[in-house]
Amino acid sequence: MKSEKISELTTARLSIYLRCLNTLHSAGIKTISSQSLAEQFNLNSAQIRKDLGYFGEFGVRGVGYYVEDLRDHIIKILGLDNPHRVGIVGAGRLGTALANYNGFERSNFTVVALFDNDAQKIGKRIGEGKVLVHDVEQIAEIIRAEAIDIVVISVPARVAQKVLNQVMSAGVKAVLNFAPVSLQSRRGVKVKTVDLSTSLESLSYFLASPSVSNTTRARREARNEDISQREQRI
Repeated sequence: MKSEKISELTTARLSIYLRCLNTLHSAGIKTISSQSLAEQFNLNSAQIRKDLGYFGEFGVRGVGYYVEDLRDHIIKILGLDNPHRVGIVGAGRLGTALANYNGFERSNFTVVALFDNDAQKIGKRIGEGKVLVHDVEQIAEIIRAEAIDIVVISVPARVAQKVLNQVMSAGVKAVLNFAPVSLQSRRGVKVKTVDLSTSLESLSYFLASPSVSNTTRARREARNEDISQREQRI
């Protein structure tokens, strides 16, 4: 693997490639070229080759990639050959929805604990996995007892930093944050924030931009003109 720093965009694309390879593997396909992979899954063949090139030489001239081998390599690159134990802080609607999601285990992630400060939720079990809701005051103890290595924060913004401080103190180095706030982490701790409002606002800007408005208007006028012509023929 090259010594240069790998960007998050690259690792995100590796996850996409892995999903595609899983589909091909399930279909019994043994080999595929970067061009065919790109065409089948709406990707960029040059980008595929560049991304994979950061980690070694995987293709075979005249053959392409062996699907199962490349799939196994990417699983190892992403660290998915080792199981990850996940704790979710916040047993509200989002937290319980995440605990109920059955797609995590396919990628070697298992939700093993939920945390909340609501007495009516503490002690209950959530979802098919019967994940226990613990008192958030026990978070450090449970993180260590359950060997949790990834924590998901799904609490109100006002308490998200406090929660992050608690999980960092317990030794967690990977955090997925759904609270709509920027969090300050220690060196060696990775926090990835998913802000749904920001994503929706970005889409709103796209819809409000002049180029989109003009395109939409042109399509509407063309459609109306087509309808008018058909009516005249009738």
